Amino acid sequence: MSNQGLKDLYVDELKDLYNAENQLVKALPKLARAATSDELRQGFEEHWEQTKGHVERLEQIFQMLDESPKGKKCKGMEGLIEEGSEVMEEDYEGNLLDAALIGAAQRVEHYEIAGYGTARSLAESLGETEHVSLLSETLEEEKQTDEKLTELAKQINTQAKEGPAQARPGQAKDDNKKRPKRVA
Repeated sequence: MSNQGLKDLYVDELKDLYNAENQLVKALPKLARAATSDELRQGFEEHWEQTKGHVERLEQIFQMLDESPKGKKCKGMEGLIEEGSEVMEEDYEGNLLDAALIGAAQRVEHYEIAGYGTARSLAESLGETEHVSLLSETLEEEKQTDEKLTELAKQINTQAKEGPAQARPGQAKDDNKKRPKRVA
């Protein structure tokens, strides 16, 4: 593949990541609102702020490349977000809901880790050392988020197995099982 072909592929990967991150900026507040664990909700809120920083880093790279970040729809992230939305529509409560939300969030993180790893590798091949640094920073943050979710899952899954969770103020207590399907 020619250097220009490799650069075109790199820009395409960056556009995909840019769209994915922007979709995630819109989705994370919904996940935070759905979480019943304060720690999980706070984690989603923190990652939302971090994700806005990921968008800014990608914009820096696009400026350096003199390219527009627009023009590509990340169908992979769209599907992952849709799956996450479906989890929120299920009739899980309390720790079971949180466990399901963590599963959806980790699928997103793994997708992002793969995408940033690919983009960083392409940037290395193209000699874009500044880009490599920015992409590496984001990649490391995505890995840390995944690790935090794994640790939180251990705690929440154990609580879900042990029985009912304490409800947040203003929320009905759950019994860690599915509720009957909602009609409307």
